[in-house]
Amino acid sequence: MTVHEEFARVASEADTAFTIGIFDGVHLGHQHLLSQLQSMALPEGLVPGVLTFRNHPRSVLAPGADVAYITPLEERISLLRHAGVEKVVALEFTRELSILSAREFLTLLSSQLKMRGLVVGPDFAMGHNRDGTIPVIEEIGADLGFWVRTVEPVYLGEGIVKSSAIRRAIACGNVAEASRLLGRTYSITGAVVHGDRRGATLGFPTANLEIDSATMAPENGIYATWATVDGNRYLSATNVGVRPTFGSGPKLVEAFIMDFDQDIYGKQVTLEFVERLREELAFESVDELVRQMKLDVEHARDILSVEQVAQRRS
Repeated sequence: MTVHEEFARVASEADTAFTIGIFDGVHLGHQHLLSQLQSMALPEGLVPGVLTFRNHPRSVLAPGADVAYITPLEERISLLRHAGVEKVVALEFTRELSILSAREFLTLLSSQLKMRGLVVGPDFAMGHNRDGTIPVIEEIGADLGFWVRTVEPVYLGEGIVKSSAIRRAIACGNVAEASRLLGRTYSITGAVVHGDRRGATLGFPTANLEIDSATMAPENGIYATWATVDGNRYLSATNVGVRPTFGSGPKLVEAFIMDFDQDIYGKQVTLEFVERLREELAFESVDELVRQMKLDVEHARDILSVEQVAQRRS
């Protein structure tokens, strides 16, 4: 499908105000931008919209580059809509799209999506070779009939809230920092698949989650987590890693769901990562591993129980 065909497929009947980006994580900075988009669009009778991409532009511009997402596309779209975005347009980023100039791309937004306003961050640029800086976009907007407004970034402490900062936090296991920047508990979702049942033989049956290879998983270690199954939330302790006590293997995400005994193979489970308890270790014996697992589960239970009480009081 060509770029023009894609735009024709998602054409708008109503006048719109858009913002453009990957919006990976839909973090606090994104949420502020989306709030400003709505406050600028709605008084003018414009439908607030987001143009995002089904694949990361880096996968086309730098083939072979490692691309991992905080939030997969479906979750990203759901979060955008939950934030009040009425129209979400997800395009395939292709080589054809990458060579469009800013004027060519914005002309499509103006004609097909009836864009009458564009809201962006202060460092935004677009188009082939990023030729569309904000002053250039403002000139194009004056020609095509849309306004351009910028929104300042969100700071927490001394740093700007960015997807890259959240990825760094996840990569080093600092899930509490990732959650702080996201404005919600960092989570991943996957289907429960059959494993080797080693956990069950040790007295800790686990739900082994199949995670999309393009979705980031946190640094190897043991975490206190919440597990949501069929809409119900349970305390859990999760191991992310390669199980070095048994000779290592592929990276797995295995959750021991406390006070739970149901067959959930094939079901979707969401794990919310609250705190990293420790790094993944190789133990000299299975008995030593089991002793540590018992301590990990009780540690996770204590952390989550305190959080549960705090949530009830708030």
